[in-house]
Amino acid sequence: MKFLLEVDMGDTAFDGKAVEELGRILRYWGGNLRHYEMKPGDGSVIYDSGYREVGRWTITEADAS
Repeated sequence: MKFLLEVDMGDTAFDGKAVEELGRILRYWGGNLRHYEMKPGDGSVIYDSGYREVGRWTITEADAS
């Protein structure tokens, strides 16, 4: 399986506060993962501190090699 996290920081990288905002997103959503089974198909929309949708995390099947 793969855990994929995509966050759109916008043209201004969260108005120059990318480190703070990404840290908050990772802490919040990392703590929230316990509410999921962590199986392919699980995922959720990600919001920034202003409650704007900025991305998504998903669990997918691993690529066949």
